[in-house]
Amino acid sequence: MTNQQRAEYPRPQFVRDNWVNLNGEWEFTFDDDNVGSREQWHLGNKPLAQRIQVPFAFQSSLSGIGDPGFHDIVWYRRELEIPESFVDQEILLHFGAVDYEASVWLNGILVAKHEGGHTPFHAGISAALAPAGQPNILVVKAVDYSKDVTLPRGKQYWKSDSASIFYTRTTGIWQTVWMEAVSSVYLGKVKLTPDIDRKSIEIRSFIKGALTSNGELNSDSLKLKVEITFEGQPISGDVYSVRNPEESRSITLSDFNDHGHGHWWSPEQPNLYDVTFTLLDGGKVLDQVTSYFGMRKISVESGRLCLNNRPYFMKLVLDQGYFPDGNLTPPSDEAIRRDVELTKELGFNGARKHQKLEDPRYLYWCDKLGLLVWGEAANAYEYSEEYVRRFTQEWQESIERDYNHPSIVVWVPLNESWGVPNIAADKQQQQHAQAMYHLTKSLDGTRPVVSNDGWELVTTDLFNIHDYEWRREVLEQRYSSVEQAVSGLPGNRKLAVEGFPYADQPILITEFGGVAYKKSDWDGWGYSGAENDEDFAARLRAVIQPLLLSGVVQGYCYTQLTDVEQEINGLLTYDRVPKLPLELIRAINEGK
Repeated sequence: MTNQQRAEYPRPQFVRDNWVNLNGEWEFTFDDDNVGSREQWHLGNKPLAQRIQVPFAFQSSLSGIGDPGFHDIVWYRRELEIPESFVDQEILLHFGAVDYEASVWLNGILVAKHEGGHTPFHAGISAALAPAGQPNILVVKAVDYSKDVTLPRGKQYWKSDSASIFYTRTTGIWQTVWMEAVSSVYLGKVKLTPDIDRKSIEIRSFIKGALTSNGELNSDSLKLKVEITFEGQPISGDVYSVRNPEESRSITLSDFNDHGHGHWWSPEQPNLYDVTFTLLDGGKVLDQVTSYFGMRKISVESGRLCLNNRPYFMKLVLDQGYFPDGNLTPPSDEAIRRDVELTKELGFNGARKHQKLEDPRYLYWCDKLGLLVWGEAANAYEYSEEYVRRFTQEWQESIERDYNHPSIVVWVPLNESWGVPNIAADKQQQQHAQAMYHLTKSLDGTRPVVSNDGWELVTTDLFNIHDYEWRREVLEQRYSSVEQAVSGLPGNRKLAVEGFPYADQPILITEFGGVAYKKSDWDGWGYSGAENDEDFAARLRAVIQPLLLSGVVQGYCYTQLTDVEQEINGLLTYDRVPKLPLELIRAINEGK
């Protein structure tokens, strides 16, 4: 296997040294006639005719195929080489994301099935390995439902060509595939919850493997050692016995004080603590994982949106997370980092990742460089009971994956009534939005939750409005008072469902602007249009300054960071070239 792309470690918040990246060239084929299962391709005996560059979906040019057509069943095949360092270890095979259903076989043995196009899954494969000296053949079947509008899909269009606000589809593997070796007892995951008021970090650890029949650990000598450092200097730690699969400890940070803000995490000062977890059985090291966390708090206090107990004005940009050559898959780690850097250089302190569960490497760079992120689900377009089942499962997996990231500060399960198009009148759809709000709060009580971003809100922690008005005087009047703001009808939609009146939540304008300006070879549209650089700058000021000066609005999210396919309403072109000097856009964001 040659030409490996995306070779960096895929899970930077939970790192083990003994791992192998499986990106690169795989065998591949379309199964448009759905004959693969009947002909038992899963046994791995049939070489596949095409070649694809994993982790890029076949619709992207970086895959080496670049076919945008409908091919809802695809197969992958490759040989697995097991390193010597993996011998006598348990081997875990990981998939970052496969859209939409995945079945995985090793040597003809089914080792994993997963549903959900945006969330990771893994499987233990040691029991399926071939005898020494024989090849190990890995086969993956991915099934998509491209035309099913009740499928959680985000911006992937169900028609042939991209149009309006919808883009090219993604089918099959689109995030990194990799494997790692662990002992028979290992650290499955940790949940890290900072508490800046108590100057402590709560650590919940989850041990996997070697359990007795009643679910208890099969050892009385297990201990977990926790070592916390800041910029290489020891800060705190603990060693404690592990008697249950789940244990919890709260560790006080000795360097923490409110007067100097300690080492709080914020976009302006993205301080990160490093932490090493070592699982011990007597004096033997069973597992070692490195991670990190940020001490930060996001809250609503007396109607004010606060970061670290201080009111904080959020300046976000809408980021679709698409790339001209990789579609949903960023072409490189450098490209991911550069998107974060450009967002900050434009004067924004956050991003709303729109209709996409973003690559964990993006969140890593936001944690490290300092950028707030609103975690948003990839929604369906229409409602059904099957949609509810699918979506609820995938959303829970999304929250679990990203819980530890300090950059994630708000959860957005639904956007603009996608998946619940009749929420204004349909009690069942209202209950679903309510359920998603309360489900999210039940899984994470530390972050605000928005029930339905943009309009037709039910119970919600933030009162978010989408408003593409381009006239300065209209925006100034509309957001001159709370009463005016919450009674508006931007988009001709009521902002709240009847029975869920405004309840003094912080008001944010979480989509606005969308000024189209053609500065590349791409043709397209926007919500209003600029003719030249001076006109573009003037139009940006006309929509941004009224929100900065409102006194009512506590944050905004400008549409959008980049052009995407037929949309040319980005501050950057699709290939990330600024349409105006970065410092000029930054000055406009600063009210200058």
